[in-house]
Amino acid sequence: MNDELKGSLSEALQGLIYISETDAGITLFEGGPAGEVTAANLLAQTGAAGDQPVEERGFEEIFARLTRVYEGAGESQAATAGRFAALKSLLEASLRDLKVFKVGKIQVDVYIVGLDADGNLSGVKTRAVET
Repeated sequence: MNDELKGSLSEALQGLIYISETDAGITLFEGGPAGEVTAANLLAQTGAAGDQPVEERGFEEIFARLTRVYEGAGESQAATAGRFAALKSLLEASLRDLKVFKVGKIQVDVYIVGLDADGNLSGVKTRAVET
C-alpha cells in the first residue's frame, strides 16, 4: 500500500467504529503480493488457522447497512453513515476486486480487501461479535 493511500485511509478511519454485538475500531490491513483476492490468500497472509470458518460477503451488502440513514436518525448517525460512504468511495477508487471476508466464529475478524496498484492485498479490518 503506497503512502498516499495509507494516509487517506488512516484519516478516513480515525474514530470510525464498526458496530455489531460489540463496537470495534477499524484499522488498516496491509498484506503482500496476491494474484487475486481469495480467502486462501487472505488466510495465508494473516496467519489465521486454516480450520477457521471463512464467509465471503458482498462489498455492496456490507456497506448498504453501514451507509444507510435510518428514519428518525439523529445528526450523529447521519454523520457516521456519511463517513462510511466516504470510506466506501475511497476503497472503490483505490482498490480493485473488493471483497469482504469474515474469519472465525462468534469473535469474527472482518476484512474488507482488494488489490492495490502494486498487486498487494490491502484494505481495512475490524472485529465483530456474532452470536
